Parts: sequence; structure tokens; C-alpha cells
Amino acid sequence: MNNNQLFRICTFMKTISAQYLKTCMKTKKDMKTLFTLLSFVFLSQLSFGQAPDYDDLKILYADMNYEKLVKEATKYTEDDKTKKDILPYIWCAKGYYKISKSGNTDDDFKNAYKDALKFLSKAFKYDIKYNDGVTIEEEREFIDELQMSLVEVIESEVSQGGFGFKRGYAWGIKYKKITMHPVGSLYMMGACKAEDNDRTTARTLWREADDSLANVTSMDDWSKADLRILKLGILYSASSLKNSRQEDAARELLGKASQWFEEDEDWQQLYDMIIN
Repeated sequence: MNNNQLFRICTFMKTISAQYLKTCMKTKKDMKTLFTLLSFVFLSQLSFGQAPDYDDLKILYADMNYEKLVKEATKYTEDDKTKKDILPYIWCAKGYYKISKSGNTDDDFKNAYKDALKFLSKAFKYDIKYNDGVTIEEEREFIDELQMSLVEVIESEVSQGGFGFKRGYAWGIKYKKITMHPVGSLYMMGACKAEDNDRTTARTLWREADDSLANVTSMDDWSKADLRILKLGILYSASSLKNSRQEDAARELLGKASQWFEEDEDWQQLYDMIIN
């Protein structure tokens, strides 16, 4: 119940007390009537402020009717009463993600994967702003899966070199919007810009990433995707620095992250290749 609803209840009770309370106090029967009336008003106001359960969306998802799911969920995101609720955006993301994996060739869903990321980014935005990120934590399994799929896309793009770095940078922006820990995406975006000969933007992104990493004291709540893109972002950044004859800067960067990947064999192998 928000402050406006509470204010309406208090105002109503004040009005009742002024116009009716003296009369109702005459008998126990009237007092009981007053109590019932006030209870009804309080509960009706409370229920008025509650968001829907979205059972219709749950059923559509269970039935694997993903096309209708995104259609109905989108309606909730456009309704003034529910457009700031987080769950409709989550359901849209889930539906579009499933469609993207299904091989659906309908033109209406040609951008299903990007739409999944778009709706999830809105869910993050609203959940952080209005709900302290609680709903995001409750949907962790789905979010982890979608995050990891995006890291794989980014890794595939940058491994191609050339124009792949431009595409990798664009995907990195999208990852930054669907995580609570964007430092890895910042390093990756910096590496992409460096390889695309935009050193000014690369340095800006690396400085932001360095500042964020310096404030990290634990990665216990990081997803596997967050850890992977951090590792990849730092390795690609260090490699880019070395290729531009900034070996000391490359070593310094790798040293900043080594504590987090001491037991990672893949990290150690690539670390040795870059350093040596």
C-alpha cells in the first residue's frame, strides 16, 4: 500500500469519526457495524494496491504458446495500471527468448532475441528503481540463462575480428543493461573499441571498468555469465594493450583480476600467453 492509499484511508476514517463516531458509540451493535465498515474499507484499499498474479501469462508459458504470451504480456506493459510492474516485462522476455530458440520464421518475430533483451533490460530498470532488485533475484535462473547466451554471442563476434568488434561492442551495450555487475561488459566494450581503432573511447571505458572493479569485494552473487564476460573482457583488453606495445599496462590490468581467477586453468593459460 502506497502513501496515497494510506492517506485516503486516514481521510475516510477522519470523516467517519467526525460525522458518525459519536452516534456509533451509543451501542455495542453500532460499534460492531463501524468496525466492520472500517475493516471493509481498509481491505478494499489494500487489495486495490496489489499487482495482478498474471496467472494468464503463467498458463500461456506452461502451454508453450509463446506468441500469444508476448502479445498478452505486452498489453500489461502498455497499461497505465501495470506498466511499472516488473513481471510482465519478465514474461515478455521469456516468451521472446523461447521464440528465438524455436526457429520461428514469422517476420513479426525476426528480432525475437533482441526483443527478449529489450524487455529484460526494462525489467532491470524498473525493478532496481521501484523494488530494490527483488524480482530480478527471484527470476535468477532464467536471467542467468539469457545472460550466458548473450556472452556466447559476444564471444563469437569478437573471435572473428574485424567488423566482429563493432558487433561485439553493440552486444556489450545490451549486456550492460541486463546485469547488476556491468564491469565485465565495460572491459569487453573497451577492448572492442580499441580493436576498432577508437582508443579514446576505449580508455574511457577501461577507466570506468577499473573504478568499478576496485570496489568489488566479493563475487559470490555474480552469475556465471558475469564472471565469464569479466574474464573475457580483461583478457581481450590486455591483449589489445600488448598489441599496441603497452605491455606494462597489460600486466597491470591482468594483475587486478588475477585474484578472482587463480584456480581457472583457462585464465592461467591465456594469462601466460599474453604476459610472455
